Amino acid sequence: MNYKETKAPVSTVTYDREAIEASTDNIYEAISIIAKRATQINSDLKKELVDKLDEFATYNDSLEEVFENKEQIEVSKFYERLPKPTAIAVEEWLNDKIYHRSTIDKKK
Repeated sequence: MNYKETKAPVSTVTYDREAIEASTDNIYEAISIIAKRATQINSDLKKELVDKLDEFATYNDSLEEVFENKEQIEVSKFYERLPKPTAIAVEEWLNDKIYHRSTIDKKK
């Protein structure tokens, strides 16, 4: 998924509790699903960032030389400006982009 084009807010936003729990009828279950999705998004973004930064890596044994690579700094700043994984996960949840199913039999 392309997290760079998300419309999730960058700053803190208050959400309607009823909208969040609407598809599960349980706020705790909804938050648990959102948290798991946020963890997935975070690991995806981290892997992507590490892969991009590895392109700029220079390997030498000298600790005295430190190189400042402007492209590397720009890539890091870009990822810092992205919305937080939790905000992206909440946006996906509210737009029904997260598939979930209950493993508990509700016929009891």
